[in-house]
Amino acid sequence: MEESLITPEATAMIGKEVGRQTGTVHVKEAQRFAAAVGDTNPLYFDDEIARAHGYRGVIAPPMFLPQVLQGVTQLDSLREDGVPLQGGSDIPLRAERLMAGGEDYEFLSPLYPGDTITAETRIQNIEEKSGRSGQFVLITRETLYTNQDGTVIAKGHFSVIAR
Repeated sequence: MEESLITPEATAMIGKEVGRQTGTVHVKEAQRFAAAVGDTNPLYFDDEIARAHGYRGVIAPPMFLPQVLQGVTQLDSLREDGVPLQGGSDIPLRAERLMAGGEDYEFLSPLYPGDTITAETRIQNIEEKSGRSGQFVLITRETLYTNQDGTVIAKGHFSVIAR
């Protein structure tokens, strides 16, 4: 029988917090993001229109949320695909390669300029599976994004595949 790719230490991490980040929403950054992705929705640029639609003022595009938490990365510390280098998995597995497995977001409340967002990430599950090219581990994480008032802005679900 082959040894499991999942260590007992990894199993003990299920349900545990593995990351926390905080950032502030800045109106110009959110508007630059919207313009860069070609989203000219007036809710992101015009206070009057946003208020007419029931908001307290302009809002940030929902997908701007992860950018609020991004730090500054030097060009020489980016991978070839433009993603910042990271130190590998923070989960002790008997696997060497990591691959992104997907992500999805559930947006629950608007994101306003001036909001301070806290993202708390927990390991949801670690599961060994068998595929065409052998055994692998599917790691799922959930990130809860809250603002300074404790309002849940969004939930993110992320999966990583380890071989």
